[in-house]
Amino acid sequence: MFLFNKYRKTFLLIIGIVSISFFAAKAVPEKPLPEKGMPDLDEGMYPLSEIHNIALKQAGLRIDPLEVYNPNGISLVDALVNVGGCTGSFISGEGLIITNHHCVFGALQAASTLEHDYIENGFKASAKEEEIEAKGLSCRITDSYEDVSAKILKAADGITDPAERSRAMEKKRIELVKEAESKDKTIRAEVSEMFEGQTYVLFRYRLIRDVRIVYVPPRSIGEFGGESDNWVWPRHTGDFSFVRAYVAKDGSPAPYSKDNVPFKPKKFLKVNPNGVNEEDFVFILGYPGRTFRHKPSEFLEFQEKYQLPYISELYDFQIAAMEKMGENNHELAIRFASRIKGLANVTKNYKGKLKGLRSLSLVDKKRREEKDLQAFIDNDPSLKAQYGSVLPETEKAYKSMFRTAKRDLWMGQIYRSSTLLRLADLALDYAIDSKKPESERKQAYLNMPELKKNISVIYGTFGLEADKVFLKRMLQDASEFPEGSRISSVDKIAREKGNAKAIDEYIEKAFNNNRLSDVEYFLKLLTKSYDELVSLNNPIITLALDLRKEASSYEDEKRALEGTLDELSARLIEVKRLWQKKSFIPDANSTLRLTYGHVRGYSPADAVYNSPFTTLQGVIEKSYLGGEYRIPEKLRELYENKDFGRFYSEKAKGLPVALLYDMDTTGGNSGSPIMNAYGELIGVNFDRTYEATINDYAWNEDYSRSIGVDIRYVLWVTQKIGGADFILSELGVNL
Repeated sequence: MFLFNKYRKTFLLIIGIVSISFFAAKAVPEKPLPEKGMPDLDEGMYPLSEIHNIALKQAGLRIDPLEVYNPNGISLVDALVNVGGCTGSFISGEGLIITNHHCVFGALQAASTLEHDYIENGFKASAKEEEIEAKGLSCRITDSYEDVSAKILKAADGITDPAERSRAMEKKRIELVKEAESKDKTIRAEVSEMFEGQTYVLFRYRLIRDVRIVYVPPRSIGEFGGESDNWVWPRHTGDFSFVRAYVAKDGSPAPYSKDNVPFKPKKFLKVNPNGVNEEDFVFILGYPGRTFRHKPSEFLEFQEKYQLPYISELYDFQIAAMEKMGENNHELAIRFASRIKGLANVTKNYKGKLKGLRSLSLVDKKRREEKDLQAFIDNDPSLKAQYGSVLPETEKAYKSMFRTAKRDLWMGQIYRSSTLLRLADLALDYAIDSKKPESERKQAYLNMPELKKNISVIYGTFGLEADKVFLKRMLQDASEFPEGSRISSVDKIAREKGNAKAIDEYIEKAFNNNRLSDVEYFLKLLTKSYDELVSLNNPIITLALDLRKEASSYEDEKRALEGTLDELSARLIEVKRLWQKKSFIPDANSTLRLTYGHVRGYSPADAVYNSPFTTLQGVIEKSYLGGEYRIPEKLRELYENKDFGRFYSEKAKGLPVALLYDMDTTGGNSGSPIMNAYGELIGVNFDRTYEATINDYAWNEDYSRSIGVDIRYVLWVTQKIGGADFILSELGVNL
């Protein structure tokens, strides 16, 4: 994992998790919309700098856009928080945050025991003193940002070698981060690449390290429908939870302590318990992960041929193995719950993307677009001289990536597959880092208490037998790779192609009384030098060492590819702007964005129309299927007694549960607040429809829909099922 982090951008480029986004596009006259299925100007995850350049008032916003984002004052943006990679929002002056059930699932798993199974039963703290630590969960709040493109590009001035150019730019990015963090010890900085090779922005974040669980509904509500309903509409999942942020008494970030006090946000959202209606204007603020709408056809081809099938099949195998191990072992079932949930979410998403790529023929559509672009370039001698080779050179660069696809995808997954191998690499990385001057050390290694806490979280999801099965599978796969994708570290174990017996022997030796499975033993390893770790002759550590050396051997190759594609991407974006005569909607890259739209149904197939609301009646109807559709008996009783409190909707003819809208979202938008025209909270985003999984590559207003839990269901469950009236009181909701 830590080896992976060293070459993070290169590997993310290969496995398709790098975006090319634009931070401050200047509007220019547009040409006719592209063919259906490709991006248009109405889509978008707008960065903060663009909010005042979009027609929010015309779309239906009823407040001043400055109330949404005000760079010189307090606005709704100040209520937003990144919660462990998801989005959340402050909803009280006492640091109360609402986000998704699935966003705190890992923390819930870490707190669960055989005696207190919070995963299944949920959790409620009737007083602040009863709130429990959300282990492994932290929050960050966007504090400020600045364009640092000139500084980073200047660092590469005069460097023609792609690998050296990439190194120089990466070095400058690290310097800028360290400089920002040294000026203010309470912030964390991050340089986000917007357009590759063109635009870079330094973001400063305020960290909150003490997060506590306040209320989480039972799994039968928060995960109602399970994987059967994941990425599906109609939906009836109560995917919400409440956590609280704590800081030291002086307001500074601090690790968990009973002496800490609730965080006082600059702004918190007002909850509107009346919800919204069909065709109402809505908008979302959040931290969307990655989209790839400006990528070339070869990128989509890589996704379709290599990444999506490989990851889907691998994760299906791992899920099945863990589910089988947990069938008759409740302790293992709890331990694996978070991992299974995460893998299942990814694999279903990837299968949806794969289906969309094929059914919409997106690779062919992108190629036709590029053919037209090349014709535009060739028809102008000056453009041909400057940009004529961009598309052919891009194709050549990606083809080289295809040749080593299996190797690179495998390297991107090996540390995720084997926890012991990941820990061994961590120990080696820590030993190397500890020899550096403090100014050059990794921030994650300077705080030993925090590092130990993170390590304990890793061990909390660890299962020795699962690790054994997963590593064996990965080694067997690699032993069958063709030339060009061979991994010498695996060949050293297998000795010859496909030698299953040799791999079995290694696995038995590696896992026979391997003390790496003991957290206390592992922590002692962090006191050892690099040479001392090597001298242990631990088979897992030896494999981690070999993989490190091997990855280093082709670092120049990957750096060169990265540098080449950065330069080509920058030129490709330049000429596409000239061709289309318009600015591009920014690709997402985990920075704070806005998207807007309307509560709206859609037609996924001929003669089929999906309305934009589901109700409690649908929950009851599905409950008779059992299994993933089980419900608490109390919920059934409340329904039969028509005890809906103030949350019944005459227009929906029932208690609204989930809603559908045509906003542009992706991973990372989980937990994003859905706000009405007045900036009031009316729901929490948590998913997309299956047809919309393709959104990451292409937007279509006909079928691109996102799914949220209606605030009326959130409040009803919290009050009637959870008995947490105190939360509604804190929100100012009158019962």
